[in-house]
Amino acid sequence: MNPLLKSLSVCALFAAACQSPPRAPEPVTHRVLLQGNDRLAVLDRTGAMEWEMPWGGIHDVHRLPNGNVLVQQGSNRLAEIDLSQKQIVWTYASDTQNGNQGKHVEVHSFVPLEGGRVLIAESGPSRLIEIDRAGKLLHEQPLAVKQSDAHRDTRLVRKLANGNVLVCHEGDGCVREYDRKGTVVWEFAVPMFGREPKGGHGPEAFGNQVFGALRLDNGNTLIATGNGHSVLEVNAEGHLVWELHQKDLPGIVLAWVTTLEVLPNGHYVVGNCHAGPGQPVLIEIDPKTKRVVWQLDGYERFGNSVSNSMLLDEPSLR
Repeated sequence: MNPLLKSLSVCALFAAACQSPPRAPEPVTHRVLLQGNDRLAVLDRTGAMEWEMPWGGIHDVHRLPNGNVLVQQGSNRLAEIDLSQKQIVWTYASDTQNGNQGKHVEVHSFVPLEGGRVLIAESGPSRLIEIDRAGKLLHEQPLAVKQSDAHRDTRLVRKLANGNVLVCHEGDGCVREYDRKGTVVWEFAVPMFGREPKGGHGPEAFGNQVFGALRLDNGNTLIATGNGHSVLEVNAEGHLVWELHQKDLPGIVLAWVTTLEVLPNGHYVVGNCHAGPGQPVLIEIDPKTKRVVWQLDGYERFGNSVSNSMLLDEPSLR
């Protein structure tokens, strides 16, 4: 062999031997706030209990700039909790304030706004209100519902970048976008895909009782269909552009699909309520491949009704 070629071959072999083997990807983990079995809890990245306090069921939760959380208390009140002290530091009672005395009112969603203001969806009165921290009514607008129902008028509501509000109407099986005057400027009726409705809350049920919706950066809307067991992405014209259905994920059965979060890497985190033992309560997927990259199996500790949660370790759209 040519001495020069031999020298180059030896150098190449030496360089290859010195290269480090490819590193395995870091396992995906999250720090999570969730509610179940009459307690509000924070789990660390290993799944160990980091914090907890007694608390009833919730449908919505938000972290405030001061580190406290805003949650539902009972069926019609809001509470701000100082996590470090495990103390309630602020409350608002929708059942007794701003014209609701004597009315059947339920609150299933709310959004903290700038300056301490809060947007509240009031089911029963069928309205959105904005209040300050003294409880003063700053703004109200009606909601378009076919038949008012304190338990089913609304599920999650979210404020959009354009100032409008995206509202999930469980009873109507519809997502509607409202402007500041209460005018519906966009809506999407959750499809039944040719199936008949079936009662219940678990995987055996079926319907269009929508729970959550987010407006994506591309202008489409991501929808958690509740007992439709699915996540749907629809464009402005109402056409389906992406779908995840009950048994699309190997070994996982979707039941009442609730909360949604979109992570900076584009992954979706999906709440899976009432799915039963052996099924995760939270699932992170890569929407491009529908590959499950993380899941939280919380049935044994938190029961079958984990309807809302929030990741605490990174910002997300939720």
